[in-house]
Amino acid sequence: MSPGPSGAPAVSLALALEAGAWGDPDHIEALALTALEAAAKDLVEREGQPFPVEPPEVSLVLADDAMMAEINAQWRAQSKPTNVLSFPAFPLVPGGQPGPMLGDIILARQTIEREAGELDIPVDDHITHLVVHGFLHLFGYDHIENDDAEKMEAIETRILTSLNLSDPYGDTEPV
Repeated sequence: MSPGPSGAPAVSLALALEAGAWGDPDHIEALALTALEAAAKDLVEREGQPFPVEPPEVSLVLADDAMMAEINAQWRAQSKPTNVLSFPAFPLVPGGQPGPMLGDIILARQTIEREAGELDIPVDDHITHLVVHGFLHLFGYDHIENDDAEKMEAIETRILTSLNLSDPYGDTEPV
């Protein structure tokens, strides 16, 4: 396992600005790398998640609501935008050994901005949360069943707390 700058497992990030007014891509990349590093560190240290020796790659696609609605319709039969979608490169269960490519995380700018306004939080904080959320999906975590949702939300909260960000669910206790 190759450590990143903070001693966390390294994660390689491929950023693609596909649609939307995202501003400075270097800023978004820095936010995402910080989120990915914190999430990887937490998964290794707290969940016993193995990592490959070579840094696995995550593709982060920056989209707008129109693009996200198309992707959501194609893959989830929901003709509306959503804030984040994740597509693992290979099926993985929590604790399973990932390959060299973890998968894709897609973010929708307008939805993220609207939700951040509704939540009264900085857009950067919401982006960070959604990158962490998407990253956990790449490792097989989900929120379909209540028990799984509670586990995933608790891990997210713990990771975000390590980044000095508030609990996005309002009352989740980190595990």
